[in-house]
Amino acid sequence: MPVAKTPRPTSGRGSRNLQRVAVVIPAKDESERIAATVRSARAIPHVDLVLVVDDGSEDDTQHVARDAGAVVVRHSHNRGKAAAMETGAAVVAMRDADGRPPRLLLFLDGDLGDTAVNTAPLVAPVREGVADMSIALLPPQKGAGGRGIVVGTARRAIQHLTGWSPSQPLSGMRCLTREAFEAATPLAHGWGVETGMTIDLLRQGYVAVEVPCDLRHRPSSNDLKGQLHRAAQYRDVVLAVNARRLRGTVDAVRGIGKPRGPVHR
Repeated sequence: MPVAKTPRPTSGRGSRNLQRVAVVIPAKDESERIAATVRSARAIPHVDLVLVVDDGSEDDTQHVARDAGAVVVRHSHNRGKAAAMETGAAVVAMRDADGRPPRLLLFLDGDLGDTAVNTAPLVAPVREGVADMSIALLPPQKGAGGRGIVVGTARRAIQHLTGWSPSQPLSGMRCLTREAFEAATPLAHGWGVETGMTIDLLRQGYVAVEVPCDLRHRPSSNDLKGQLHRAAQYRDVVLAVNARRLRGTVDAVRGIGKPRGPVHR
């Protein structure tokens, strides 16, 4: 079995693991689905905080999420997913209790609805010290468009730079230790955040695993809007990868950045 790089927290009385989990949901204009997502996320074992970061929504996302039981923080204007994730992690850190291990961070998309609870399997490998980051493997999504160009680009880049070829490199449903999240910051911009995070953590010797989760979300279709979305994804993934290639070259010249090989399953 892999062993996570992040030290496991000291257990409490009776060797019971007291580590809790915070769900962080970056959301923009998700008023139709956010309530179901929040309610479902609250049912995940070990979760004691559901935080929605409203990233400049123009609808009632923040009010609907709060009424559903989430703690809500809001960006006054849209700053992008990476900024929302960083805001969420910072707020969780401020709410962590003294004397207890930092909460694990479980990042979810706002459109998962009632299936959000099915991300529960992501928690166990991180909480039990098998991995520093777990990534959800989603089943095929009805109505999804595209030909896998962006996914293939991200997968090949991750394999080239780390030796690992993930099945779903763009999956946004991830559970991380606080240490791993901080090691991945600053996060890559826009839709390159997942690709950049994976490369950065594996290069530093953190352990990643992929876990099947029965999730349903709103896929991008093959219409003009969907094509523009995938074009933006491709742009951001390429920017994230190129930044890390350059960083790797600089580190190699300096003689630093020699992590152990990536561990996955």
